[in-house]
Amino acid sequence: MIKIQPRWTLIIAAILIAVAGTYSLLSARSSPSEGKENLQAATAPAPGLVTMIDLGASECIPCKMMAPILEELKEEYQGKADIIFIDVWQKPDQAKKYGIRAIPTQIFFDADGREVQRHVGFLDKKQIIKILRELGVS
Repeated sequence: MIKIQPRWTLIIAAILIAVAGTYSLLSARSSPSEGKENLQAATAPAPGLVTMIDLGASECIPCKMMAPILEELKEEYQGKADIIFIDVWQKPDQAKKYGIRAIPTQIFFDADGREVQRHVGFLDKKQIIKILRELGVS
């Protein structure tokens, strides 16, 4: 019989709980009443506007750090640029669509909807504003 020390039991239990929690989050689907068109509109670059899509998860630490920044930018750039957050744990199809390998990932699109820049990791407000300005957003 294999003898497992108590601390390893706790570590193994924590890993199993984390895996089960992640599985349940990935298994979650959007409500049936949510139309495909609404989902598409909320997760795609806006036509005619520079768009930044931040793909992350509400429980990811760097993503949590970026959340208030994104809310500020959404207000400051309303009508000038579209700032979108997509929780890839709730919408795993979007992670696949955009080829996400790590979160958070920010993708910037020009006004014609072409991807022009991609960044992986935390991005502060100054850096985001700099990129938006480079794309012609005042």
